[in-house]
Formats: sequence, C-alpha cells, structure tokens
Amino acid sequence: MFEEASEVFDNMFKSSFPLTFIVFIPAVLILVSPLPAEAAHEFTVYRMQQYDLQGQPYGTRNAILNTEARTVEAEVLSRRCVIMRLADFSYDKYQKALRQSAGAVVIILPKNMSAVPQDIVQQFMELEPEMLATETIVPVYFAMEDDELMSIYTQTLTSSSSQGSLSAAEVLLHTATANGFQMVTSGAQSKAINDWAITSLEGRLAGVGGEDLPTIVVVAHYDSFGVAPWLSYGADSNGSGVSMLLELARLFSKLYTYKRTHAAYNLLFFVSGGGKFNYQGTKRWLEDNLDHTDSSLLQDNVAFVLCLDTLGNGDSLHLHVSKPPKEGTPQYALLKELEMVVLSQYPEVKFSMVHKKINLADDMLAWEHERFGIRRLPAFTLSHLPSHRLAQRSSIMDVRSVSPSSRHGAGEPPAGPHVDVKKLGRNTKVVAEALARVIYNLTDKQVQEEHLSAVVDWLTAQPRAAQLVDKDSSVVSTLEYHLGRYLKDVRRHYVKADKRDPEFVFYDQLKQTMNAYRVKPAIFDLLLAVCIAAYLGMMYLAIQNFGVLYSVVRRITQPKAKSH
Repeated sequence: MFEEASEVFDNMFKSSFPLTFIVFIPAVLILVSPLPAEAAHEFTVYRMQQYDLQGQPYGTRNAILNTEARTVEAEVLSRRCVIMRLADFSYDKYQKALRQSAGAVVIILPKNMSAVPQDIVQQFMELEPEMLATETIVPVYFAMEDDELMSIYTQTLTSSSSQGSLSAAEVLLHTATANGFQMVTSGAQSKAINDWAITSLEGRLAGVGGEDLPTIVVVAHYDSFGVAPWLSYGADSNGSGVSMLLELARLFSKLYTYKRTHAAYNLLFFVSGGGKFNYQGTKRWLEDNLDHTDSSLLQDNVAFVLCLDTLGNGDSLHLHVSKPPKEGTPQYALLKELEMVVLSQYPEVKFSMVHKKINLADDMLAWEHERFGIRRLPAFTLSHLPSHRLAQRSSIMDVRSVSPSSRHGAGEPPAGPHVDVKKLGRNTKVVAEALARVIYNLTDKQVQEEHLSAVVDWLTAQPRAAQLVDKDSSVVSTLEYHLGRYLKDVRRHYVKADKRDPEFVFYDQLKQTMNAYRVKPAIFDLLLAVCIAAYLGMMYLAIQNFGVLYSVVRRITQPKAKSH
C-alpha cells in the first residue's frame, strides 16, 4: 500500500510543478505569518512651532511621522524617530539627529518641572530660540512623561546602546530578535490656516474737565510663546502684565466713579494680541486709530504709553525707553514718581531706566513700546527683565508656579521662570502709586493680591499662543468680560494677514495623537523570508524525490533479517 501511495505522490508532484506551491505555500504562510502589531501606547504629542513671519519660515515644516524609534545613542539615525529626554537633551544631539536625516525627533518632558535642575531648565530655555531660528523638514514633537512612555524609551535606549559594543554577528542576531517600536502620528500634513484673525481689546475711562484732556495709555499683550504652541502658558510673559493691567483698570474705575476723584485724564487700556509676532495687534490698532479715523484719543493729547511686560518676579524694575524723557514732560514725571515710590516704600527693589534705540533693520522689535515710538508717541515698557533678549520671555518653561519642595532647599528659587504673586502685587502697587501721583496726588492704592492671583491662575490654565486664540476663544471673551466690568466702550480689534503679501502665516496640526506599536525590525522580515524560502526548497526537493526518499527511509527503518 505504501509503495503505491509513494508512486501516486511522486507522479502527481513531478507532473504538476505549480500544484506543489498551491498546496504547500498557503499552509506555510498560515503557520509562520506573524501576529498583528500590538499597540503598545497611545499618547498626545505637541508639535514644534511652524509659522512664517515677514516671508521668513520658522520651525518644523513637517507633521507626518511613521518610522521606527531610536535614541540618539544609536549609530544610525537616518529615517528613525529619535527619542530624547529633557535631562539628556543638548543642541549637539539635536543637530546630530538633523544631520543624519532623522525621520522625527520626540523630546520627553517631565510632568513636574521642579524635579529638573536649574541648569537644565536654563540650558533648554536658551536653546529654544536656536531651534526656531531656521526651518527644518524633520517633524519635532514634545510629549509629557508617563510610565509607559518611559518604558518605551528605556527599551529603545537599551537596544540602541548595546549595538555599539557587540560584534557584527551579535548585532545582526540582536537586531533580528529584539522588539522595536514603530512611532505613528494620526494626523495629516500641516497646512496654512487661512483668514486667521488676531484679536485685541480696548476699553477706556473718560476724564472730566474739558475736551482736550491728556490721555494715558496702558498696554499689555496677552499671547504667549514657546517652542511648542500647545505648551506655551506664558505665566510671567505676559500673564503677569495682563493681570496688572486688569488690576489697574479695577482700581482706577473705582476712583473714576466718584466726582471727587474723577481725574482730568483719559485712561485708555489696550490688551493686544500677536505680541509675540512683532506686536501685530498693536501695529494694526495704531493704523486704525492714526490713519483710518478722524477722531481718536491717540490723535489728540497723549501723555504717555505705559507697556507692561514680564512683571511677576524679581527684585528689580527696569523702565525701557527708546528716547529718554525730557524734564517737564508727563513721561519724566512718571519716571521720577516710580523712582520715589520704590525708594521710599520698597528699598529692596532696584529701579533703573534702560535706554535702547529702535533698530528698524531688525526683523523683530525688542519691546512693545517701540511700536508706539515708531509712530512718534511717547512710550516705555516696564519689566523686571533688564534685556529683551533673555530666554524666559519666550519659553515653554514659563509656567504659573513650580513647587520648590521636591528638589530645592528652603529659600532657594524653583527651577524656571514663574510668577510670585507677592512680588507681582508689590510691582502693581508701585505702578498704581506712581500713576496716581501723576494723575492726582493720591496714595495708598489697595491692590488685591487675591484678584491678581486669580487672574494669573486663569491665564495660565490654558496655552495662549497666537495660533490657538481665535476670535471665539474663551480667553478673548473672558478678557472682554473683565474689561467690561471696569471700563467703558470696550471694543474688539482684529488683524488678518494680507492675502497677497502676508506678514504672518500660521499652520495647523500642532497637537496630535501618536501611537507606539511594538514591532519586529525590518531585518527580521528578511530573515523570516530566507527561512521560508529554505523550507519551501527543502520541501520541494523532498516531494520531487519522494520515491527515493521513501526507499531510503524504508531501508533505514526496516528490521534486519536474522541469519541462521
């Protein structure tokens, strides 16, 4: 019976070569086909800035990611997703990934910034402008640390680091057997946002006593900026300035309610948008009031414009001016009153005037008062920062507060910029007192630190990057509500980029979901294919020579006859 079966199989497969593969290949593929990729982790990532300003592109130009994960320790980073922790991040490592044409860069940020040493925070803040200085085609993302993401990073780091110390054969074997992670974003490619409107708000307190009254303008920009828009909370820059402006509006609205304290000054409050993009909101507001209307408080008797920027910390106050005020002018009077209030009531505070001329050749203005100075309006900016170049003005590290308990000793400042409500309250009292002395000789303004703290908490509860705050945003409507409580004639002002020659262009896809799939490397598929081919070859030879193989097996297994 077995001899007849062997002849049937032998004739069948020899005469029908395709039948061999029709029968065996599906069976082999079913047996050896790998299981579907397992989704290891899903997490939210925040893309680096992408915008155009004055025709110059900045930030990352790409948003799509579908590549295998590596750490920067790996020898080859080309077309790989390079994962780094903030603690290990450096500009050299970042440039290494870009030079090797990495597929993407993902930077893992710790949940609690107080656990990060001050030198690392300061280093990253200084690197943020360099990362944005030029455009790159490599997608750059930021992710918040969690247990599963750190497990992925640890496994990827182990795999990347071990390859440098192994032999070629060991590397090949390790690469073929190790588990990897495929990083995939769910969003589409980024595209320009059309007709984006930057919103600004103004409100006023009208003076009493005549028609040609002098006007004092108080300005603060509300938008924030950092290397990633969705992580830009801007607590000190410029949540502190907006909080101070609202508190000043509250204080003087009370004074302007009573005839006895209703001053002969118009007070104009302006909360500007697009401050981090060369003060686009202020520029359009000035054009609307000076070029496109016949009646405006800015066209009449402007005493001075006081811009508030980054006032939530520090023990110094700097009045930045483009042109030193002349003696006998309202600007000079405010300067002297600020000096007197600080000297008499807050001797621990160092006050100074910083003179810097407007450089029209620069792409970006240094301070907001320069927008007014270009239009020949007397203006200055008050800040606790001595220079506009300091990194904390444009950093994702600028958050509401950082608890010093986890790493810092008693009395040591926490890592990164933050808002100290007591110092913000002190600075607000200084400004309110000086303004009151200029307007009328009243002192002892009752600044409410609880109100300042509540406003700062609200402002820093959500990112306020200009790309995220549209005209229907809750940030705009809530600011409008607060201004309306204290001021009259609260109005909105919008600025849109020119369609033919846009001054600014924003892009979408700034926040996405990323999936990390546990997969085998590509070389595993190659080795698997070789093994399948070898197996099929052996099976084919065995089937083609089934009769011979059967005879050999039968001869080996047949019991030997006993000899007598």
